[in-house]
Amino acid sequence: MSIVAGATVPEGILTHMTADGPRPITTQELFAGKKVVVFGVPGAFTPTCSRQHLPGYVQACDAIKAKGIDTIACLAVNDVHVMHAWGEASGATGKVLMLADGNGVYAKALGLDTDLSAFGMGVRSKRFSMVVDNGVVTEVNVEAAPGVSVSGAQATCRL
Repeated sequence: MSIVAGATVPEGILTHMTADGPRPITTQELFAGKKVVVFGVPGAFTPTCSRQHLPGYVQACDAIKAKGIDTIACLAVNDVHVMHAWGEASGATGKVLMLADGNGVYAKALGLDTDLSAFGMGVRSKRFSMVVDNGVVTEVNVEAAPGVSVSGAQATCRL
């Protein structure tokens, strides 16, 4: 079952790149005392993710933060090095926290994992966005079809 509004986010550990190299980040560190927009994508450097989903959040970063969002985070079932390279290539550095869920454990804990083996991608994250306020989900948007209609920056943050 997928996470729903009103639920507390599950505990987990993700990874992000720092100046000192890869660093784990707990969901407690990520969400406690903050308002966070997290969006999940099926894969770094994939067409829709790279042309629509991530760029929307990068371009709207200032407007999103002006609405009281402390952190914008992108989650994908990719390794931390790929997420870091994708963030740099997309201009996300300093705007969007690029989170690696290398084995898809957190996507599964959220109930937002999907099997894309038919496309040679294995188990990945569904395309989604959620707003989390101090560890409690206030909004979840999961794409029912290909494309970015309900989980993009404009829809999620009502820009």
